[in-house]
Formats: sequence, C-alpha cells, structure tokens
Amino acid sequence: MRLGVREVMFFIVLLAVPIASFVYVFKPRNDDISAARSEIEIKQTKLEKLATLTRQLEDIGYAIDKGRESIELIEAKLPSQRDVEGILEKIWQIASRNGLAQKSVKSEKPVPAAHYMELPLKVLMEGEFTGFYQFLLELEGLERITRIHKMNLKRASELSGRGRKELPDGWIRAEFTLSIYFEP
Repeated sequence: MRLGVREVMFFIVLLAVPIASFVYVFKPRNDDISAARSEIEIKQTKLEKLATLTRQLEDIGYAIDKGRESIELIEAKLPSQRDVEGILEKIWQIASRNGLAQKSVKSEKPVPAAHYMELPLKVLMEGEFTGFYQFLLELEGLERITRIHKMNLKRASELSGRGRKELPDGWIRAEFTLSIYFEP
C-alpha cells in the first residue's frame, strides 16, 4: 500500500480537525467552565456567610432585648434625688444596728454620669470590726445601688471625742467614700 500526497493531506486534515477543535472550541469552553465553577464557589461561600450573619442577627436582637431589660432593672434600682435621704437613713440604721458610730459625714458635690448622678459621701465610722463587716454585708444587700471606695481601715485604740477611753481589741476606725447613685 502506497501513500500518496492525497492520502497524506487527508490524514493531516483529519488530525488537524480534532487539534483545532481542542484549541479553538474545547479549551476556551473548559476555561469558561472553570471560571464559572470558581465564581459559583465564591458566591456559595458568600451565601454561607450571609446565612451565618442572619442567624447571628436574630441572636443580636435577643441580646439587645436582654440588655434593655437589664438596663430597666438597673434603672429601677436608681432612686430619684428626693429618695436619697431615705437611703441614707437606711444606711445609718444598718450602721447603728451593727454597733458602729458615725463620727463624721461630709457630702461632696454630685458627679454627673451618663443618665444618672453619683453622690459621694466621705464617712468616718468607729466600732468593732465584726460589726463593720456585717454593715458591709447588709449594705451590699440593699436594693439600691451604692459603692464604697477609697477605704482606709485603722485599729482604734481609744474613742475619739469627749469620752476618751481605752478600747478592747477588734475596734477599728474606718474612713471611706460611700457613693449613692440616683436619677436627677
């Protein structure tokens, strides 16, 4: 069998058709399909993130509602300015019930805060340590918001004032700032 020019040309054309088809048709289509698949993956990832954020938004709404309830609860514990006297009276009753003597109370200028005011009081008390500890526990149990800071405890060896006399062990002198929070 002898191959002529005609057969060789036919064979070359026969080979060139699939190669040209691959280069000009199949390869660009495969590239387009790959690009479309990567674009689909990116969009799928974005959709998953969006679904996660949507679930979190529901959680955030719940958290915001809980936060508002907490704020209302705290604001309910803030007395009005005229109720501060009643709170002070309760505090002094707690102190006297625990055997503490208030030596001095100095009111400072109220300090404004976000939606409330803070009334700092410099207090000097004397009494037994166990009574002072019980005073702090009862003060913590009040339904109103108070804070004690800048506390200085010293052992008291004798009472201040007119009736100076020696004291037994366990007596202290407490200087602290008591802050009462209220709504203006």
